[in-house]
Amino acid sequence: MKTLLVSRALPDSIMSALANHFDVTCRDTTQPMDLDECRAALAGYDVVLPTLGDAFGPDAFTGEIRAMGLANFGVGFNHIDVGAAHAAGLIVTNTPGAVTDATADTAMTLILMSARRAGEGERMVRAGDWTGWHPVQMLGLHVSGKTVGIIGMGRIGQAIARRCAAGFGMKVVFWNRSAKTIDGAEQLDSVADVCAAADIVVTAVAANAETKHIMNARTLAAMQAHAILVNIARGDVVDEAALITALQSGQIGGAGLDVYEREPLVPDALRAMENVVLLPHLGTAALEVREDMGRMAMENAIAIAEGRTPPNPVSG
Repeated sequence: MKTLLVSRALPDSIMSALANHFDVTCRDTTQPMDLDECRAALAGYDVVLPTLGDAFGPDAFTGEIRAMGLANFGVGFNHIDVGAAHAAGLIVTNTPGAVTDATADTAMTLILMSARRAGEGERMVRAGDWTGWHPVQMLGLHVSGKTVGIIGMGRIGQAIARRCAAGFGMKVVFWNRSAKTIDGAEQLDSVADVCAAADIVVTAVAANAETKHIMNARTLAAMQAHAILVNIARGDVVDEAALITALQSGQIGGAGLDVYEREPLVPDALRAMENVVLLPHLGTAALEVREDMGRMAMENAIAIAEGRTPPNPVSG
């Protein structure tokens, strides 16, 4: 039986299923793997099942390698240097599809919470500071009928667009690195064009060298003063320092964040601002979604171990 290292414990049903196919070792921690652990995993196991934040950068692939591949748990794989892995003879896979609806739902949660000041309002109630309803209390942004700008129109971006258009009657504009025809949505020429046109900007791009800091001082400056930025992609697609400056100066109206540039570090400046909604990377945090992701990762791992082409290989 092939050996498998699971970076961090998955739902019980998935761990039990994995044990039917592999001699499984699971790390007894919720923290990501550091470089030394990644090197040891590659040298000691037939297949590795990494999770978010594991340090499979280029230096991880410089030593002895026994592993046949990395069956990543998650659609995002910016913690893995795919080119270095391929050069070392490893297959890399991910779990697209399973995360789409859950991540789009989280985007809608952040849109509504940010626009309607829900986090701020809940803190007021919990602190005992609410003195009762009145006509101009905590006026927020009415979402229905507004324009949403989506940066990245892959599966998740399209799922967000459908929710915004069908559920809230929103106009949809988007930027995508390649031309794409989406019913009911208009593709614009640049990220800045989308930022200028939208009341709410949502980042839904894959994290890579091209999209790092795609939301930066220049693109944030293109946003309208009342506009809200929502990030459900990866933390480093937003220049956090530039975002803090834009928020503190009133250049934009607010932000809703589920991911951060140096997770789990969240800058004090962001935590101090009432017009920012902060979630602890809840994008796919529903049991059935994590089980679906686990089953996809397992099928990829089994295929890697058996020398077959896996269902979800990552190119690069």
